[in-house]
Amino acid sequence: MFDWDDLRLFLAAARAGSLAVAAQRLGVDAATVGRRVARLETALKSTLLVRSASGLHLTATGAQLLERALDAESAMEAAGRVTQPDLIAGTVRISASEGFGGAVLAPALPSLLATHPGLNVELAASSGFLSPSRREVDMAITLSPTDSPRLIVEPLTTYQLALYAAPEHLGRHGAPTTIDDLSGFDMVGYVDDLIYAPELRYLEEIRPNLRPRLASSSIRAQRDMIAGGGGIGVLPCFLAQGLIRVLPDQVLIERRFWLSTHREVHGTARLRTARRWIKGLCRDAADRLSPYRILET
Repeated sequence: MFDWDDLRLFLAAARAGSLAVAAQRLGVDAATVGRRVARLETALKSTLLVRSASGLHLTATGAQLLERALDAESAMEAAGRVTQPDLIAGTVRISASEGFGGAVLAPALPSLLATHPGLNVELAASSGFLSPSRREVDMAITLSPTDSPRLIVEPLTTYQLALYAAPEHLGRHGAPTTIDDLSGFDMVGYVDDLIYAPELRYLEEIRPNLRPRLASSSIRAQRDMIAGGGGIGVLPCFLAQGLIRVLPDQVLIERRFWLSTHREVHGTARLRTARRWIKGLCRDAADRLSPYRILET
């Protein structure tokens, strides 16, 4: 029989994809995590994790054990809530896109904590998303609905994107008057092979074979490139302060954010509170997220 606490360390390592990151989250050293995972593998007579240059990866047996470990974790958390089911306390970890997480969520989070002093919030706002199905996070705000029986997925809000450029750039180079004119201008966009979601292929949607001269995997970096006079690019409207909209009568893109929470924690007081707050924030920011009338086609 194995030590149940070893399972907890295995779960942390599997989520983090790294012994060092798991150790940091657990407040122990990496050698301890590695030793405990090895002890669990010995007890189960199976290899659970393999190392590579890109980090830790689950074996087939490890993936099966991860599913059971997530169930066990959920059961233990549910047991701990029996005596205080309505207590709004603990940590809520949220994954969101870099732009929305940094520009919309982050500035407003202090108001959530001010009204709920028992809460802590961890915001993972970056290119790509962490997975609530593996309980890497409690909830995720994604560009498309996630397909997993472990998750409860809800539409959150629509938002708009448009073409923008810096005033100085347009002053030097002029502005396009048609979509076809864009092929003669410097464009800013995503690094093609680092695009993590098809919803981010904006330039291709506007005009086939439109390629950026300046590219980044970061939407905040793209915004800085555009603001610095690097060219014309697509930005969420909520990130475009100080920039000039280009081809306003011809280009307006609409996307939707989706909110996913793990089914086992969806009904907890802390998740209900965070979810209700995020929905309210999006309602209050509706004019900022979608400031323009949709173009007729």
